Amino acid sequence: MTCIHSNKSHEDSCHVLDLNEPIIDHAEGQLFLNEAFKILMEEVLCKGTDAKQKVCRYEEPEVLAKILDLELREAGEPHEKLLQRVRDVATYSVKTCHPRFFNQQFSGVDYHSLAGRFLSESLNTNLFTYEVAPVFVLMENEVLRALRFLVGWTEGDGLFCPGGSTSNMFAMNLARYQLYPDVKTKGLWSLPQLVLFTSPESHYSVKKGAAFLGIGTDNVILVDVDDGGHMIPEDLEEKIKSAIAQGAVPFLVSCTSGTTVQGAFDPLDRIADVCEKHNLWMHVDAAWGGSVLFSKQHRHLMKGVERANSVAWNPHKMLTAGLQCSVLLLQDTTNLLKKCHSAHASYLFQQDKFYDVDLDIGDKSLQCSRKVDCLKLWLMWKAVGSSGLAERVNKAFSNVRYLTEKMKKTEGFKILNEPEFVNLCFWYIPPSLRGKELNEDYQDRLAKVAPVIKERMMRQGSMMVGYQPLGNKVNFFRVTVFSPLVSTKDLDFFLDEIERLGRDL
Repeated sequence: MTCIHSNKSHEDSCHVLDLNEPIIDHAEGQLFLNEAFKILMEEVLCKGTDAKQKVCRYEEPEVLAKILDLELREAGEPHEKLLQRVRDVATYSVKTCHPRFFNQQFSGVDYHSLAGRFLSESLNTNLFTYEVAPVFVLMENEVLRALRFLVGWTEGDGLFCPGGSTSNMFAMNLARYQLYPDVKTKGLWSLPQLVLFTSPESHYSVKKGAAFLGIGTDNVILVDVDDGGHMIPEDLEEKIKSAIAQGAVPFLVSCTSGTTVQGAFDPLDRIADVCEKHNLWMHVDAAWGGSVLFSKQHRHLMKGVERANSVAWNPHKMLTAGLQCSVLLLQDTTNLLKKCHSAHASYLFQQDKFYDVDLDIGDKSLQCSRKVDCLKLWLMWKAVGSSGLAERVNKAFSNVRYLTEKMKKTEGFKILNEPEFVNLCFWYIPPSLRGKELNEDYQDRLAKVAPVIKERMMRQGSMMVGYQPLGNKVNFFRVTVFSPLVSTKDLDFFLDEIERLGRDL
């Protein structure tokens, strides 16, 4: 990055407010930005993607707060000190782009997407009207069209949202509004007892959304799942009938394509049959699994998705588009999004503008300020094409198969279920517990293994992977393998490191 222009030299910087001069020194600011970018490249994008470097540099909170010197003061600091602040933030932050960061459903880095993120941050516009964001209004519409086409819809609507949780909440709000449009003006007093259905392995945002919208978490009815975590359509049918018999009004079924823990895909076609029979809105939370739609080999996992009313999908997960990049896709062509969410703010959405006011898309959202999240996906998609994105999906499946087969051959590892997606759930059983499965304290002791190994790996910074209990199953690890930076060497290291960290327990 080079300096573009300057209104005054560093030596002539004003110490007294002069209304004839800008308060920001362009030359000094751009010099700082140049140096900060060098640190970013070195600490995050070079060291942060190097398998020889640490994934994290853990410090206790009180120590870290002292290192960072977080207190905000009256006077500003010189650039040299600020650059050290930048370096400290980079040094002590978790490197989610590291090939051995397996902790969450976001990892790796795509450099085209990252360029898009830099560009959108620099342009700093708000995606609500064509007059202030002409490029991005058109771009968002095209990206949404292309994603809907992958779902199987030639028409429809949609919106980029601030995360999959918001997409799920929007879907609930739309389903309720379609059934009872008076709720927008008259509120909850106008409603009967509404109930929705989801599986116990669905994302927690379903319950949060029910609480936020005034539906109530008690009115989220959990449908039984099989051992693999898939919703059972027959139980859904029974629970709908039971709710109706008790005087409640079912209005939505929230399915999951790629559950958070096990990576299960609900049987969408069979669930769609039930929804159509009872005239219920069918929402598919495909925040995690939606990207399989790029792959001819794996899109069968979402067979029946085209029958849904709405789909949530997070390209910032499997496609590594970068946080945040989340969409809500709708089959609706009646402008339901705008009817449900609009407030007709006359200072923004004037109806006598000189261009097509349908391009002012901001009234579809509950937000006023809305970041540009389409550019990062658009630029990445332009760079590698649909075939390149399909290749990433296919590679992720190949990597998890490699790790699964190697784990099966390694003593001390027990797989929860054969992975359906790129989530591999397993226990590590240290030598002291092997052959003692019938002991009364076995489960209690096994539950303590994963937390200790996790603490050790973070304190050493060697890698990161998550763990959790599930139902009556004690703590087990869940590794998600999808970063395009991951190699089989990293997967071999993963197994060896778990064993090294846990063999003495």
